[in-house]
Amino acid sequence: MYKLILPVLFVLSSCGTQKSYEVGQISTPKGEILVWLYDETPNHKQSFLQLAKDGYWDSLTFNRVIPNFVAQGGCPDTPEGFKDPEYLLKPEFNEKLLHDYGALGAGRDNNPDKLSARCQFYIVHNAKGEHRLDGDYTVFGKVIKGMDVVDAIVNSPRDSIDQPLKPISLDVNIIKMGAKELQPFAVIE
Repeated sequence: MYKLILPVLFVLSSCGTQKSYEVGQISTPKGEILVWLYDETPNHKQSFLQLAKDGYWDSLTFNRVIPNFVAQGGCPDTPEGFKDPEYLLKPEFNEKLLHDYGALGAGRDNNPDKLSARCQFYIVHNAKGEHRLDGDYTVFGKVIKGMDVVDAIVNSPRDSIDQPLKPISLDVNIIKMGAKELQPFAVIE
């Protein structure tokens, strides 16, 4: 009798388990943006996950917004972000991960090794993409929900250096989503 019940219980318990995936959640006063992080760029993905879990960006803003180009956030306005080796990553270029509309990329300064600044990220707003950046800046994710929020962010009134006149705060977290929830976004196989 027990031999028949145990296999049935095992099947029932394993069917109720669904794999979950870590997704970036960027909350702003203008709404929520969800970003899928690519496994093909493991160091950038891990860095984003760690900084989000540490609350690194939660006191920062979208500091550069340019319609038909990018919404860039996370600049702490200190030189450490570009000079401190702890905050630099080697590039992880991938010919399949391009600067298409909604791409999530890593900011950097003009350093010759094209090292990414872990603290800065941007979202491509140009509907045709920004392919001149391919091979120079690492794309490590994409927006799966919230491009309407990115539209609102880049169309905010801004000053002569493209900084929003009214700060657009960031609250970056990592949420778990199941395969069924992610299915409409076609990010998992």
